[in-house]
Amino acid sequence: MQVLDLYAGPTALNEIQQHGLNQDMFDYMLGASGGPKWFVLAGLDRVVFSQFFANRTKPLNIIGSSAGAFRFACFAQSDPLAAINRLADRYSRTEYSDKPTAREITLSGLDLLDYVLGDKGIYEIINNPIIKAHFVVARCKGLTRFESKPLQMTGLLASAGANAVKRTFLQRFYERYVFTSPTSDLQIVDPNGMPTHSVKLAKNNLAQALMASGSIPIVIEGMANINGAPKGMYRDGGIIDYHFDLTFGPHKGLTFYPHFYPKPIPGWFDKSLKKRLPHKSSYNKVLMAVPSAEFVASLPFGKIPDRKDFETMEASQRIDYWQTVIKRSDELGEAFLSLTQDKDIAQKIKPFAF
Repeated sequence: MQVLDLYAGPTALNEIQQHGLNQDMFDYMLGASGGPKWFVLAGLDRVVFSQFFANRTKPLNIIGSSAGAFRFACFAQSDPLAAINRLADRYSRTEYSDKPTAREITLSGLDLLDYVLGDKGIYEIINNPIIKAHFVVARCKGLTRFESKPLQMTGLLASAGANAVKRTFLQRFYERYVFTSPTSDLQIVDPNGMPTHSVKLAKNNLAQALMASGSIPIVIEGMANINGAPKGMYRDGGIIDYHFDLTFGPHKGLTFYPHFYPKPIPGWFDKSLKKRLPHKSSYNKVLMAVPSAEFVASLPFGKIPDRKDFETMEASQRIDYWQTVIKRSDELGEAFLSLTQDKDIAQKIKPFAF
């Protein structure tokens, strides 16, 4: 069974045809929103973080939103393998009451964050000279800046309606903020023209930014007034950048993107808009690693985990299922390492289907 599919844009494929697959060709890495969907990539992260990018000598800019931000907070720590294992184990064993409030889920998220970061994680992330972390967050401008569920829901409906007309209308409701490594020179270009605001990560705002990046509207409380950023309410980075439609600079290298699906969705509100696809230019220099359809079909329930599992499964069933997926995900890591040594790898890479 082929467990891992590789997709590449034209420039990325040309580079791999000429030079094979090696870590030096990448200057960027992306981590998507998706909550528990990430469990299917855990084994791939273990290998990529601790082996593929090991002994790297030039900077790697890693850009994540929501679950991707949490993953990359692990990658930028001194022992990324231990950190990603902490995240996978604690997150997969999460339990809530029968009808959890946003406060209960928020407190659970804060506990998870404390556990993943430990005593030195913040210092290690900020001062990492090679793995430079960037966390994407959405600053709310409309009714979603309030914690009241009726007001939030009204704001979300208005956001969705505006986004359905045109993606750029989303900026009337949210602003993209990227909390960046203090020594990074990362540049972000949005083909839709939505601006990006940058704030340097610091000891007093890193945990705030991370929590905000994963603060799903309605479900989790937002993060108000993050240190070093303009006052306001900050929520899930996936609202604007769910699976990304961006290009990066100033470096010319490729972007590595482990992802759950072969067709990325630009923003959170685009999930129901089947014709809303990323620009081809955003994926010209991207190599994407994706679990194969055959691999996903072989998992329990024939699918990858998602947040609905909290509602449709008893805690014991859900935790066993998630643990199984995490263990099976090591197959993806093994397959990726094998592909890096394959002289014919370019022939096994597919073009993007969008």
